[in-house]
Amino acid sequence: MEYIGNIEKMLTQLDDNVKYILPIGEERIEMNQYIGKQISLQFQNQINCVACGTKTNKSFAQGFCFNCFSSAPEASECILHPDKCQAHLGISRDMQWSINHCLTPHIVYLANSSNIKVGITRKTQIPTRWIDQGATAAIIIAVTPNRHIAGIIEKYLMQYYSDKTSWQSMLKGVSNHVDLSAEKAKVKSLLPAELLQYYSTSDDITTIKFPVEEYPVKIKSESFDKTQNVEGVLTGIKGQYLILDHSRVINIRKHRGYLVKFTI
Repeated sequence: MEYIGNIEKMLTQLDDNVKYILPIGEERIEMNQYIGKQISLQFQNQINCVACGTKTNKSFAQGFCFNCFSSAPEASECILHPDKCQAHLGISRDMQWSINHCLTPHIVYLANSSNIKVGITRKTQIPTRWIDQGATAAIIIAVTPNRHIAGIIEKYLMQYYSDKTSWQSMLKGVSNHVDLSAEKAKVKSLLPAELLQYYSTSDDITTIKFPVEEYPVKIKSESFDKTQNVEGVLTGIKGQYLILDHSRVINIRKHRGYLVKFTI
């Protein structure tokens, strides 16, 4: 069976094991059923910008042509640096987009992927954000009315916690024991009064299990920028990565907009 189309980041659903769906063109492929089976992804030497659809020789920031990378609201500075978001001041590349994406409730969280990390996301993106990062558990520590304030809290807490995931360790299945409830209590003692007002009283912990039969030992990262064909036995899926036999992985989100032939 073959499917050809531009790929997007995998859609996810929290279940006993996370359910993954790969968008390819108009098709939606349920991927869990192919774990343990041979799959093939062949790059068709075409990249389309995920914002405007135009062909581009190079993808910027996971899917944009250079013009959209420079002008599209989805590629704004506040995506990587939320504390610099200016939407609350009426400053934005696209104010309507910011109303929907920045001037909406955000959460600050602690997650355990390979290590404990602090992060933020829109409230509506929970638990999608945690799944995409390969987190095995997460807890909400603050709820804010907009992206800017969440970014300020995250930046403050970066004095004590990393905001990065070690993707190699995450894909190897390394997961140090972290008492998220204890860490959240620690955060409460660290936050200054002006930020403590956003502290969440909920101590619910979300646990996440991924459909992985075999974790890689020494990771080899595959990319369509270096090879046209990626094929092998699918041994698992974690974060936005397909894990193949012989310790190979490919980041699907990185290749948004790439035209690919998917063969099962």
